Order: sequence, then structure tokens, then C-alpha cells
Amino acid sequence: MTETVTAALPADRSVTTAHPPVLDVVIPVYNEEADLGRCVRGLHAHLRTGFPFPARITIADNASTDATLAVADALAGDLDGVRVVHLDRRGRGRALRTVWQNSDARVVAYMDVDLSTDLNALLPLVAPLVSGHSDLAIGTRLAGSSRVVRGPRREFISRSYNLILRASLRARFSDAQCGFKAMRTEVARRLLPLVEDGEWFFDTELLVLAERAGLRIHEVPVDWIDDPDSRVDIVDTARKDLLGVWRVGRGLASGAVPIEELRRAIGREPLVPLGMVGQLVRFAVIGVLSTAAYLVLYLLLQPAVGPQGANFAALLLTAVGNTAANRAWTFGVRGSTGMAAHQFQGLLIFALGLALTSGSLSALHHWAPGAPIALELFVLVLANLLATLSRFVGLRWVFRDAGARPTTTGGAP
Repeated sequence: MTETVTAALPADRSVTTAHPPVLDVVIPVYNEEADLGRCVRGLHAHLRTGFPFPARITIADNASTDATLAVADALAGDLDGVRVVHLDRRGRGRALRTVWQNSDARVVAYMDVDLSTDLNALLPLVAPLVSGHSDLAIGTRLAGSSRVVRGPRREFISRSYNLILRASLRARFSDAQCGFKAMRTEVARRLLPLVEDGEWFFDTELLVLAERAGLRIHEVPVDWIDDPDSRVDIVDTARKDLLGVWRVGRGLASGAVPIEELRRAIGREPLVPLGMVGQLVRFAVIGVLSTAAYLVLYLLLQPAVGPQGANFAALLLTAVGNTAANRAWTFGVRGSTGMAAHQFQGLLIFALGLALTSGSLSALHHWAPGAPIALELFVLVLANLLATLSRFVGLRWVFRDAGARPTTTGGAP
């Protein structure tokens, strides 16, 4: 559904001058006629008294049904550098996406209308983005130096949610949902088209994708006082958040989210590139783990099925896992397309490794019958080194077109 967006800019000189503002602070609102005036006037005074960068305030009205839009229009008429953007559909994420993608400022930010976060944290939030050192900045209520006043129920929910993100999506940022964030606009235009959620999960999805794309996220400890009049439906929001975690996790695992393309677009390729050197590093790490797994399996199986049987079973199991790991990590191939063919070709390479290791065992037992298991392991390690070299050459052939092949499924670009 196409959204209707209108903007009222009756007295906003920052919009009509030839020099756009450095900072555009968005305040998304829905039925906030009582608090909007206090919030905007307080923020406006802060930005005009000592804040070092030219700034604009954008009130993003999310289809309010009370007098919020009229209050916003009046504020835009009274205060320099205040504008109003009206959306016909609700959703905080939807409002932020609309304003951020179309902003002419160098840095875009947002804060909640209740001003729960101390405004003294605004400059530390924005400065690393203006300097270019960081790409995103977030306020965090969970840092040791943060000072937070809120009830135990909301504290428990917040910490539990962030623990879920760490466990399920491997998130490293500390506070996904603090209503105090900023981003360089050029980065926002690249990242926002990939963010599907238009409501409360918007923040989390944005941060997870940014982190996976290699963007630098700066965290600012904040002083934060809970708004007792918060109208967020915690149960419904939690349900939607968990569904969002599942959707994003599935998209990242399947390759439906084009993270590698995003990395290239914003210049955040890994420091070790996906060329020969980068592939060698990744292949070596996987090889060490595979060899360790192979030796453990061999030791477990050898008493039951003998040296040759244990060697075959251990090598087969680790070969399948090795091919899958190298496919995804070393050569950057995601999704299910071609997976069966890759595993079949990997098993052909496995046959070469099996011949090398089985031949080494046969030679050992021919020349030294009754050799101790320690000597068997030594010979197998040497044989595996040679097999590993041949495996690397073979896998480079199997994935020779990986750089040119799309990494997504289902026709997604």
C-alpha cells in the first residue's frame, strides 16, 4: 500500500536555505496532543542553546486521531527549524523510514516524545556520526554507567529480550529498543530498504542488519526515566518482536537477506577479503576444526570397527560438515540452490582424501604390524595435511563461480 505523506514547513528556514542541517531529529507521535508541545519546545531550546551543529526537528505524525497534527502544525509555525510530516498509516518504524530516507541532513536521529532520555546524551550520540567514525549510534540503558529509573517488570522484559537477541541472532549491541538512535543518512538510504518491519521491531531489525553488514555501532550510556503513561501494549509488542526475530533469523540463515551485497555497497567488506588470502584463512580455520572432529570420531570408532572402518566413517562425516562450512564461510555461498551438487562434488574430493588416508594406514600396518594408536594418529595427521591441500584446490574449483553467483534464493536480488 502506498503511503500518503504531506509536509507542513511554514516557518522552517533550515529547509528552505541552501545549507541543509547537519542533524534531523525525528519525533514519531501517535495521539500525543498533551505531551507534544512540551517535548518539542524542550528539544528546540536544547538545540538552540549550545548544541554545536545546525539541527532540525521533524514531527512525524502516525495517523493520529486526536489534535496531535494541529498541535504539530502550530509548533512548526511558532518555532524555527520545526517541520511536520503526516503519514496516513500508523507505525513508528514506518514513520522513521519515510523521514530518514528523504532527509537532506547528514545525520538522522529519533527520540521518543516523552523525553525519557536526558538530552545531554544527544551530542555524544551524534558526534561520532558527524565525524564519520561510526555509522549508527544508540543509547543504552543497560551499560554499567547508565542511570535508569523504571519498574522491575520493564527492566526484566528489556534484559530478557536483549538476551534472546544475543542467543538467537548473535547480536552484540546491548540495548535494541531504547528510543534514542541516530544514523548517517547515506548509510540509512542503503540499509532501510532491507528493513521490513514498520512498527516496534524496526529498531531491532535495523541494528541486526547493520551489525551483520559490518557497520560500526556506537553506544552511549544514557540517563533514562521510565514514562509511567507509556501506551505500548507490552504483550502484543513482545509477540510481534519474537515473530520478527524468527523472520530475520530465517532470512539470514537462508541467504534471503543480501548481506554480502550490502557490505559491498557500503564498503564494509571483511578486512580479510574473499580472495585467495581470505579463503586460505577461512579454510584453515575450518580445516583445524574438521581435523579435530575427525580425530575424536576416529578414537571413538576405532575400537568398534577397526582402523579402516573408523577412518572411513570419521572422514565421511567430517567431509559433509567441512563442505557445508566452506560453502557458506570460505566461499560466501548461501541458500539451498546448488547445495546437493556441491555436496556431491565434495564427496568426490572426499574420495581422494579417503584414498590418501586409507593408503597411509595400509602402508603403516604392512611395515609395522601392531603399531600403537598414537602412531596411527601421527600418520593420519600427515596424510590429512596432504588431503587438505588437495581439498582446498578441489573446493576452489567447485565454488569457482561463487563470486559471480547471487547469494539469495527465490529470485531475490
